[in-house]
Amino acid sequence: MNGASRKVVIVGGGLSGLSAAFYVRKYYKEAGIQPEIVILEKERSLGGKIETLHKDGFVIEKGPDSFLARKQEMSDLAQELEIDHELVTTNPNAKKTYILQRGRLLPMPAGLILGIPTDLKPFVGTRLLSFPGKLRALMDFVLPPRRSAEDEPLGELIERRFGTEVLENLTEPLLAGIYAADMRKISLQATFPQFGEMERRYGSLIRGMILGKQPKETHTGVKKSMFLTFRQGLQSLVHALVHELHDAKQCTEAAVVAIHDRIAGTHTGTAEAAATGSLEPEASRQARYAVELESGDLLPADDIYITIPNFAAAGLLRPHVDVSALDAVSYVSVANVVMAFSRTEMDGNFDGSGFLVPRKEGRNITACTWTSAKWLHTSPEDKVLLRCYVGRAGDEQNVQLPDEALAELVRKDLREVMGVTAEPLFTEITRLPSSMPQYPVGHPSAIAGLRRDLAAALPGVYVFGAGYDGIGMPDCIKFAKLTAKAAAESLQGN
Repeated sequence: MNGASRKVVIVGGGLSGLSAAFYVRKYYKEAGIQPEIVILEKERSLGGKIETLHKDGFVIEKGPDSFLARKQEMSDLAQELEIDHELVTTNPNAKKTYILQRGRLLPMPAGLILGIPTDLKPFVGTRLLSFPGKLRALMDFVLPPRRSAEDEPLGELIERRFGTEVLENLTEPLLAGIYAADMRKISLQATFPQFGEMERRYGSLIRGMILGKQPKETHTGVKKSMFLTFRQGLQSLVHALVHELHDAKQCTEAAVVAIHDRIAGTHTGTAEAAATGSLEPEASRQARYAVELESGDLLPADDIYITIPNFAAAGLLRPHVDVSALDAVSYVSVANVVMAFSRTEMDGNFDGSGFLVPRKEGRNITACTWTSAKWLHTSPEDKVLLRCYVGRAGDEQNVQLPDEALAELVRKDLREVMGVTAEPLFTEITRLPSSMPQYPVGHPSAIAGLRRDLAAALPGVYVFGAGYDGIGMPDCIKFAKLTAKAAAESLQGN
């Protein structure tokens, strides 16, 4: 393969797609292959859900706002792009997180990981659980473990080991911001498979957490912190990737409607006409696949990296393979409501990072981040920035409300929970329709089966992204990197 060129089409220009382009270029070249990369994005801009707004001295994230530092892939990519010096940590004085219970904000006990205590003293002292609730949770030490490695709902594991109070008061609100999920439906193996392993190995999750506890921080060239972001916002990473990929063709407003396999003869009459018309004959002979755009144009492709949501990918792959693994993943719509205030009009000392709202509280918001306290770079000193989250599985109806109505519901909760009566200086509302994938029980094995079928039916066609292997940004980068590397090694071997 030395010196050979290969046409690579990447469907989706979000973080997964841009990372795929970056690592395809890197690993293919190392394998002696010259990739001709085309990135196709149906929206007007690249970056997917990552969007940073700079306004009146504020740094406002309209999509995700940070990433887990212990998942190194994002920091590693920042280092490769030479922007790791822009990484910033959370305010060390804002470590406290509150949980709303019966209308009061109570501090979450130290050493808690998804409701599982790693330090028993603060757990026993918390007011977030009743005395019987704490006793039930501590039964984790003596309850017999489930020995089966078969997948189950994450909530079922937590409830079985710790009881309903821990699930509803601690675990569910902690995970609402990550997955917006119904705990009794989302897959354990797709979210926290290590919990099942701990139960089987140690017979107790608390014992497993204490004995096998990993450091919660990582060294990244900055001070230790559980979360990291970029000083000018997460869009810094997108801008760096777009700039670095100057030699890849970047196409926005380019929706893909079909993939045609010329060897299997699955291309349509439209595709045949385009293949003999708009494409050069040499390109048509060399590339196995043709990627059809909404415009009717076809692009030749030897390799196709599909990074779009599962429901969109299913439409492209349905003519070729069984896509039931993709159809099984539903998506939840959420919204972010960011409000800026003058500090002089705000009561309270904002001594933490914000608060979480259990489902049973019946509020309009699922959480509120005290952004200006958690991330000191995001706000002028005399201002306060709050970011509220709306929507989760089974509770999406408010996401599509008109701006005024949605903002008023959020202000009602802030008024009743925090006593905020001040008028916002401005409000920024971002709706993220069908943005949060819900991994069903059996998801990892179903996706593995889909990939086996793809490898057999459409060699060189790959699927990954938030709906497949992990919802976090580092996960998206990780699987883009792994996929590109494995593809390059396979081509080099051939």
